[in-house]
Amino acid sequence: METTKKLTIVKILLTLTAIEFFGPALRDIDVSHLQNPEWPGHARVHMMWLISYMVTSGIANIYLVWFRKPFELRNLYLSFGWQTCNLMAFWSAVIFSPLYKGAVIDGKYHVEIMGINENILAFTLLSSLTAISFAYFHFHVAPRQKEV
Repeated sequence: METTKKLTIVKILLTLTAIEFFGPALRDIDVSHLQNPEWPGHARVHMMWLISYMVTSGIANIYLVWFRKPFELRNLYLSFGWQTCNLMAFWSAVIFSPLYKGAVIDGKYHVEIMGINENILAFTLLSSLTAISFAYFHFHVAPRQKEV
């Protein structure tokens, strides 16, 4: 397969994995988080801040992948790095949740898919797809092309 097609595949995969930036905006703006009447107003401000940061990060990430001129392979490395930071932030929140009395599973607002919490399932899939995409890019695309 020619390098241009491989590069397009990587860009499409990066766009799909960028879903991680938009999920909270779609999922957490309701009473489960942002509009939760049990949360103090200050906590809701922080939630809106996080949602806004994630959405603008997602937009900037997609800009790097598709629209930044001149296009350079480092744009994709930056996109991968940015997405990895976001994924690691999620997994850190999960790992350290016992320390701050957090809960990944909330039977009231979250659902299970095939017996797995929706967040854990979604972020496992996104993390795996990001890792596979990076490996494909780094070992099969980047060595064959310096700049496009």
